[in-house]
Amino acid sequence: MALVSGNGRPTRILLSGVFGPFGVDDEFGRKENIMELFHNQVTRGQGVASFRFFHRSFGLYFLAQNLDADVTVLDFPSRERFAQEVARGYDVVGISFIAPNFVKAREMARTARLLAPGATIVLGGHGAAVEGVEELIDCDHVIRGEGIKPMRRLLGQDPDAPIVHPVLPSSERSAIFGLTVPGTPANLLVPGVGCVNGCSFCSTSHFFGKAYTPYLSTGRELFDTAQRIANETGSDEFFVLDENFLKDKQRAMELIDEMERHDRHFAFNIFSSTEAIRAFGLHNLERLNVTFLWIGVESSSDLGNFEKNVGLDARGLISKLQDRGIMVLASSILCAEHHTQENIQAEIDFMIGLEADMVQFMLLTPLPVTRLYRDHKRRGILRTDLPLEEWHGQKMLSFRHPAFPGDSAQRWIDSAFRQEYEANSSSLLRVIRTTYKGYQRLARRWELTPGQAARKRMLEASLRAWSPVLPTIALLAVNSLERERATDLLRRIRRSIPQSLGDRIKAPAALAIALAYRARVRLFGDTIQPRTILSRYPAGRPQARPTPIPLEEVAGDPQQVRQRLAAAAMWATEPPLPN
Repeated sequence: MALVSGNGRPTRILLSGVFGPFGVDDEFGRKENIMELFHNQVTRGQGVASFRFFHRSFGLYFLAQNLDADVTVLDFPSRERFAQEVARGYDVVGISFIAPNFVKAREMARTARLLAPGATIVLGGHGAAVEGVEELIDCDHVIRGEGIKPMRRLLGQDPDAPIVHPVLPSSERSAIFGLTVPGTPANLLVPGVGCVNGCSFCSTSHFFGKAYTPYLSTGRELFDTAQRIANETGSDEFFVLDENFLKDKQRAMELIDEMERHDRHFAFNIFSSTEAIRAFGLHNLERLNVTFLWIGVESSSDLGNFEKNVGLDARGLISKLQDRGIMVLASSILCAEHHTQENIQAEIDFMIGLEADMVQFMLLTPLPVTRLYRDHKRRGILRTDLPLEEWHGQKMLSFRHPAFPGDSAQRWIDSAFRQEYEANSSSLLRVIRTTYKGYQRLARRWELTPGQAARKRMLEASLRAWSPVLPTIALLAVNSLERERATDLLRRIRRSIPQSLGDRIKAPAALAIALAYRARVRLFGDTIQPRTILSRYPAGRPQARPTPIPLEEVAGDPQQVRQRLAAAAMWATEPPLPN
């Protein structure tokens, strides 16, 4: 049955991410589950040198852009802010969450039912894969996998209508050493969702049915969308949120052709599996102007690896990518089933030896919907006693592993981050070094294609932006090795790219800011909460940008609003449901 509002007005929909605060131990969450991807599971062992930024709940904005309804998106709210918004009256309340935020989603559904009893409650996001979620959380609908078509069906709209890509920044409040990352943030680009590889642990692949659903099917569509977004934002850089972008080689090659034909060379940060990278070729990666690659290395051993990595020389591939100025994030799985207390250090040593720009360490986690989860459940080794708040892969194992009892998994993952940082230095130093390698490779050539010339200018601009931070890295280095590396790299960059007056001014300013930030962290800790973001998408204008609305605005019948807000005040005294 289609969801429609009464009185002939457009359906009013609230789409919300889970409430904060994030990264704290309370009745709703855990301090390890912070709302920062890199600081959570990539650079979290690097102290003030860790990359700090937030990602929006991107799926909610795609839904809002592609539903013909009055849609409000509420991102990073507090409990109180969510209750206040629900109390304004909506026909539909959608809640997006992941498994570790299950208790938050349950509390939000309870709040919505209390303050908006007539609203339809819809659950989505990866948390929708939790077994029996329909019975565990008071809701009316659960959407698993790609969400635009099911939501259109619920609203009685054409599920196959064209999909409009929203204009969104890929990150919010990007900073490192307390310094705001210079320039306009990279744009978000989502060519499609899902992955056909179906690795046993991968919740993304299994959540979308081990299939790929394209939003942008051709290179021409990719180019036109990227050009529209770049013209609006002023940034030609994109973070491509696609699990295995190079898997569709033809589409990527068509995109290269469009970029070269129009002499418009965007820069792309992408995810891709190693077998797709090898099939695509290093030369084509340069032509595509890829600057960052996230690669699932996963394991050093055939015992723990996957078909996508058969025959992989990970160290050789990463080195070749870095020589071309392509930063590499290599991901690894710790406490896999073949790991023991005796062999896990060799796994960590292997990842350190890759000398990637960044390394993600995650504990093996059989998340609901995956083949690994089904296997562990069949074998009776799932930790059903462990609350879902702990299923984030950074502290406890969610299955019984005979080799890692108690808190040993946490000790190993903490040690892995620390060892990798001490051996390879801060990721920012490595990123600058890789950028310099790519710049030098092109600077030594007598002739450059238009695409190569554009890439060289981009790499030089990055070096000018980031090299003033090298004295800060040297002073705040984790050890003498990093100090020597930073000093040597700065010397080489200055020989290649003459310093401007602005560059000379930036270095001491960056150091002063970094020292102040370090003092703040020592006094108050390093927890950073994202700002609440509210956007409204009016009905009848599917290609319109969201209209920012002041958070204090209250719309609707004054008497009804007063009643709802009074209920919101009472809500604060209602006890949460037990775990």
